[in-house]
Amino acid sequence: MLPINLLAVLVAAAVSFILGFLFHGPLLGKWWMKLADIHPTGNEKLADMIPQMLWNFLANFVTAYVLAVMYLFASSSPYLGAAGTWGGIHCALWIWAGFLVTSSSIEVIWMGRKAKLWLFEAGCSLIVMIAMGAIIGSW
Repeated sequence: MLPINLLAVLVAAAVSFILGFLFHGPLLGKWWMKLADIHPTGNEKLADMIPQMLWNFLANFVTAYVLAVMYLFASSSPYLGAAGTWGGIHCALWIWAGFLVTSSSIEVIWMGRKAKLWLFEAGCSLIVMIAMGAIIGSW
């Protein structure tokens, strides 16, 4: 069994969920809806979004857990260069650049997604990954 701090993973997932809500809601929601071509009707209900929110939280938890596993291995390697908070951030940046940005770029390259929307999402995921890496690395 890997020595993963599940409380840190849970907190990182919760922070990720909260940041995602803030970026796509009160802070930058209008800009995001414009980029995503979303036109609210005014009839949207929170209760209707609960299944998606649960799946979203599960995805955040899995991401945080995998980041914790990668950090565990990377922090014991001489190549990471740091442990603790900075090591967690460093590990998160590598995962963000190597997996999240590159895999989501396929949506722009092949599926016609707007580049500005992709950049918005990439920027949001960068901040989320930094936060998760800092939490996991510091705990």
